[in-house]
Amino acid sequence: MARTLAQFTITPDVKGDYTLHLEDEDGETLEFSASYEQLDLIVEAIEEQLDSDEEDMLGVDDDDEVEEEE
Repeated sequence: MARTLAQFTITPDVKGDYTLHLEDEDGETLEFSASYEQLDLIVEAIEEQLDSDEEDMLGVDDDDEVEEEE
């Protein structure tokens, strides 16, 4: 079962990587090391998902956008 994210932090480490701390609603924290490139991929994936969800939530489709531009 998926846990609910309560908070997170991202801090640089001495090797030029980053440490992600993900804390769930019960206070349990998971710690991950990630490179700049990995964080960039995470950001891209989140943006793609949110963009897709935003269109669904707002009921926007490509036809509406074309009509607005004309």
